[in-house]
Amino acid sequence: MSSIGFGFTIGKAKKAGGVSYDADAQAFFTATGITDTTQKSAVNQLVLDLKSYNIWTKMKAIYPFVGGSASSHKYNLKDSRDLDAAFRLSFSTGWSHGITGATPNGSSAFANTFLNTATNLTLNSGAYGFYSRTNSLVQSCDIGAYSTLPDSFTYIYTYVTGGLRDFRYCEGSAGITRYNSATRTDGLIVASRTASNVAKGYRNGAIEISGSVPSSATSLVNLILGAYNNNGTAAAYSSRQLAFAFISTGLTDTEVSNLNTSVTTFQTTLSRNV
Repeated sequence: MSSIGFGFTIGKAKKAGGVSYDADAQAFFTATGITDTTQKSAVNQLVLDLKSYNIWTKMKAIYPFVGGSASSHKYNLKDSRDLDAAFRLSFSTGWSHGITGATPNGSSAFANTFLNTATNLTLNSGAYGFYSRTNSLVQSCDIGAYSTLPDSFTYIYTYVTGGLRDFRYCEGSAGITRYNSATRTDGLIVASRTASNVAKGYRNGAIEISGSVPSSATSLVNLILGAYNNNGTAAAYSSRQLAFAFISTGLTDTEVSNLNTSVTTFQTTLSRNV
């Protein structure tokens, strides 16, 4: 690989203190102002792992929630520009930010991703999820959107009654509710659709529920975190702490397993794994 000089190498970011970071990771560090070496190492390895598993290119938004503040937590690792078009988060009031993640207050807090499935994904290929550090079966939603016209659901919803979790991705009015018995709500929770009749829900890389009801519509409103977007109004507020979230095209069983491995390594490096 040829050199350009001044510490730059083609395909890599500038060395900092003798450490060479991936260019996408370095762009994130520059945007967020993160200087902590452990956090930088964790983020850099996350980027490298996602690229090695060929998952990086499928990602639309990745929120690592590192840096401990709203100003660092808002950035999308996949596109570190401070723009709505780059899907950086806009936090409402009611969030608490710290080194272990971002915690909504369960009554008014949400974060707008500026990404909706109708515009930014396709009907039969999409996935999203989050890493929760809170085990709570309180009835609430951690990521989602719903629009009446067309009648479409895009969310992961956890109910307190009976301990049920509802996984939905681009199922629309034809998407009969997908429930499973959820005994815990911590770890990496993922919903993915990879075909018109294939939609699955996962926890920590393992399939929790699988369905074959055909898709019918995508949501016209933006996905939000800490609640779900009900036709432009936040609802079903959550109080679970988020330490990672993502939105992507559809992920296969193997890709979700590899994503879980990558995120687990990331959280373990930061000493905040559950």
